[in-house]
Amino acid sequence: MRLRAAPAGTPANAPTRIVDLAESGPLRLRFPRQGSERMLEGVLVNTGGGVACGDMFEVSVAIEAGGTCVLTTTAAEKVYRSDGPKAEIVNRVNVGPGGRLDWLPQETILFDRARLLRRFEADLAGDAALLVAEIAVLGRGARDESLQEALFEDRWRIRRTGRLVYADNLCLDGPVTERMARTAIGGGARAIATILDLSPGAEGRLDEARTLLGALPEAVEAGASAWNGHLAVRMLAPVVAPLREGTARFLTAWRGRPMPRVWQT
Repeated sequence: MRLRAAPAGTPANAPTRIVDLAESGPLRLRFPRQGSERMLEGVLVNTGGGVACGDMFEVSVAIEAGGTCVLTTTAAEKVYRSDGPKAEIVNRVNVGPGGRLDWLPQETILFDRARLLRRFEADLAGDAALLVAEIAVLGRGARDESLQEALFEDRWRIRRTGRLVYADNLCLDGPVTERMARTAIGGGARAIATILDLSPGAEGRLDEARTLLGALPEAVEAGASAWNGHLAVRMLAPVVAPLREGTARFLTAWRGRPMPRVWQT
């Protein structure tokens, strides 16, 4: 799936519109709100109902100079058990000068014996803004499912004006639930959230971020740090419900605007 968006005119408050959209396989992109609002809102839909072993999904998003866009997903993404092959999700974004992208998918749920490789790659102009929030759920909570054998590799690479400014690798392989139970790793957490803000001025909002994290549900452990021009937040919880609530509460206050409507249903 490929999206390119740009402002529909020269004024600073011109609404962002679709310039090019290409859909393939089960991936579709819908735009429930295309009125006079400046920020374009898109909802990714996986018509296949989930991610199976050997599946390959690739999303490419380009926001041209001055464009603003928020992207989310219609529901939680389910990663089914695999009989061996790995599934792969690759998300690539490019944000031009003065542009902004808020990447706010709903949670990804890994089933026992799931095998997932996920990559997030971004190229940003010098004054571009990018906000990313990802939630991973390690097993189906309604079934009290443990990941006795699974693979989850999550790789992030962010570049600004061609220079690498953020790199992060997470690899959980084998008896994931057992390993996450260790105090030094996850302290029993089965839901993980990462929020990364590379907007101009984000690094200077560290105290604000920590204040907001202090008001999260009691079940959520969270911390924030800021360096190299960006701000990073990590959250852990034993189940997804308080983590999802805390993530939405934090992002609503942080962005100064409500979450996409699909998050509220």
